[in-house]
Amino acid sequence: MDERAVTGWWRTSLVRIEPGEIALRGYPIEQLIGAVTFPQTIWLLLKGELPSREQAALLEAALVAAVDHGPQAPSIAAARMAATCGLGLNNAVATGVNLLGDVHGGAGQQAMAMYEEIRSSELPLADAVRDYRSRHRYLPGFGHRFHPRDPRRDPLLGLVRAAVADGTVGGEYLAVAEEIERQLGPVPMNIDGATAVIYAELGFPPELGRGLFVLSRSVGILAHAWEEKQSGTRIKGPLPRPLLPTYTGPALRDL
Repeated sequence: MDERAVTGWWRTSLVRIEPGEIALRGYPIEQLIGAVTFPQTIWLLLKGELPSREQAALLEAALVAAVDHGPQAPSIAAARMAATCGLGLNNAVATGVNLLGDVHGGAGQQAMAMYEEIRSSELPLADAVRDYRSRHRYLPGFGHRFHPRDPRRDPLLGLVRAAVADGTVGGEYLAVAEEIERQLGPVPMNIDGATAVIYAELGFPPELGRGLFVLSRSVGILAHAWEEKQSGTRIKGPLPRPLLPTYTGPALRDL
């Protein structure tokens, strides 16, 4: 077999590996270490070039905002339970991450897709939002089952407005999100809607928006799994041991 057919089996523009050499998108790793931040490196690998300082700061803010939401979040609860079952940290973190799907963890991606559909409409913005609402019962990224007003909304949108003012981003997706919020009245944007604005303004496609959320939340999942491992508790289930789930089946009966 031709050697090039073998070495070309996997092709990547992400990293060049040679003996004694590692280069990310063409930049030697020894030049990146200590010179660029983790958010800048994420951007470099996903987009191919280094971001501006302002772009990296906006990306970092979104990543920080979504890092954790407490042990009642299903993904974090699952990771903590996994940690009490004797699994390693890698297994516990994977357990939590694997719960991040369309329902728990997918609203940001869905909000980005919604923003793009409305932004690309030929209708005036207010009419485009009304048209979308008439065709969809659920608007992802708005309202929160726990917070009357998500405390992460205001600082994130404030950073986006500043980024629009200094020309870092265009503001089209921010305008769409704010018009949706205006029409929804008392239902404010949540973390998913706000980070969706940032990721869309920064030019990430919706699917990568979910990937970035998973990357962010993985930090919280890791921290919770590690904390639970330190407790020494074994086989911790979803309810305290004196409590049992409510049974709704038939009464006891003889065979």
